[in-house]
Amino acid sequence: MSDKVIRVENLGKKYILSHQHEGTQYKTFRDLIANGARALSQKFLKPSKKETFDLAREEFWALKDVSFEINQGDRIGIIGRNGAGKSTLLKILSRITEPTQGTIRVKGRVASLLEVGTGFHPELTGKENIFLNGAILGMSKAEIQHKFDEIVAFAEVEKFLDTPVKRYSSGMYVRLAFAVAAHLEPEILIVDEVLAVGDTQFQKKCLGKMEDVSAKEGRTVLFVSHSMNAVESLCNRGIVLESGKLYVDTGAQEAISAYLEKTHKLMHETSLAERTDRRGSGKVKAISFKVLDAEENEVNTLQSGKDYYFEVGYLNNTGHPLSNVVFSFDFLDEKGNTILLFRTNFTNDNITVEPDAGYVRCKVNNLPLANGSYHFLIFLSHGEQEILDWVDDAASIKVEGGDFFGTGNPGLPNSCKILAKAEWSALHAPRIL
Repeated sequence: MSDKVIRVENLGKKYILSHQHEGTQYKTFRDLIANGARALSQKFLKPSKKETFDLAREEFWALKDVSFEINQGDRIGIIGRNGAGKSTLLKILSRITEPTQGTIRVKGRVASLLEVGTGFHPELTGKENIFLNGAILGMSKAEIQHKFDEIVAFAEVEKFLDTPVKRYSSGMYVRLAFAVAAHLEPEILIVDEVLAVGDTQFQKKCLGKMEDVSAKEGRTVLFVSHSMNAVESLCNRGIVLESGKLYVDTGAQEAISAYLEKTHKLMHETSLAERTDRRGSGKVKAISFKVLDAEENEVNTLQSGKDYYFEVGYLNNTGHPLSNVVFSFDFLDEKGNTILLFRTNFTNDNITVEPDAGYVRCKVNNLPLANGSYHFLIFLSHGEQEILDWVDDAASIKVEGGDFFGTGNPGLPNSCKILAKAEWSALHAPRIL
């Protein structure tokens, strides 16, 4: 059993959520103090049957009865929807939080990259944080110095080594944090979706490094990503979580297939308004999604080259108009790769959402998608200040045929995703002997 580096048995993590009863919102500072005093008194005085406590307490199991084992050198893709328990699992494995029940056994040093800034001290420079992280991993100063130049070269932040990391951009932060985590020789490397902050080229660089530390150096990698292509290319095994429980533990390809099948079923059986696997403050929420043709008739199947309206209905829960709301539609293929992206702030369209309900339309002329199945990510934010709503796999569409090029030939290669018109010409040049 010496090759087992992680063993998880009946793991569970419970949180206690407090819900304020309707009508008990705090109106003034006096109300806040009065309610706080009443809450304190509940600890010492047994309430009468007529008394009620303003905060209802509810148990929420982020993880429940999860069991699995991981071998040395495994590359595990942890897949699941928002709220499935992925981040909670990684935090427990990283010893950031304690489980409510069950046991975990971890053999070896663990380096984790879970959030931008995890493990860094904002007041220290990049150089100082490299040594700090190495010390946390139990490495000597000599060991860190031996890896120092390699870390700096990988992160591409040499010019900013003596700058406090609080002044780094999120991309610089992630580059340095990943470089430290991957190069200071942990036996187990845990990486959450934080890599999405970096640019595409750096993401490829990170995937290559994770593959190297696993295949060539025999270290174990746990990787969370919404990109099925990344999971497919890096991982040899996949764990799918669903509502805090283990749904599938199998090979990477089989896990991806199971996840996509589950996602497809969810999109067709649960309305957007009822979806709970969403992020954001909820001040404004997407509650419906439709695709309309040029005559404003709702359609489910689209054709390349035609005009369409993409309409999202919203519910404004603030009770007042909210200006500068950013709406974004991401068109993704079946494996989660972003194919098209439309966002209001790209075109300086300032959207104000009215109180209660309304809808926003995005018109796309000459649809440039080739044959295939696609799904949408819907994202709403209040300018750059706050994420209001974020729903992955909010809806799906199918594109079939269409005479995009106006040639009367709708046939297009299945390998193609994006269509664009181009002009061809042949030029005559003197023959060179």
